[in-house]
Amino acid sequence: MKNFVVKTIANAAALAVAIWLVKNITLTGDNTGKKALTLVLVALIFGVVNFVVKPVVKFLSFPLFILTLGLITLVINALMLLLTSWLADKLNLSFHVEGFWTAVVGALIISIVSWAMHVVLPDDKD
Repeated sequence: MKNFVVKTIANAAALAVAIWLVKNITLTGDNTGKKALTLVLVALIFGVVNFVVKPVVKFLSFPLFILTLGLITLVINALMLLLTSWLADKLNLSFHVEGFWTAVVGALIISIVSWAMHVVLPDDKD
């Protein structure tokens, strides 16, 4: 359970940084509390997408992974971010990613910040 909470916090922080840095990734809300709740819910959706869908996509794209020396991972992460945006829209959450290239830049930022958060935050292995 602790690991799940840590990963959700890391995802929320990474998403917040991407929203802050990239103009076309937006999170809107009436007040700060509603934005924070929406950010946590989007982080949960992002975590579920990365847990359920991403392994299947990575398995199916393994030949491309070999061919591109792993660079396809950035495209897969961008597609997972776009899927999260689509699911958030279907759940009436005010999170939106505008376009593929915005998702690529956002995925790169999220990957770097998420890695840094996992280094700093404790997990079950400690």
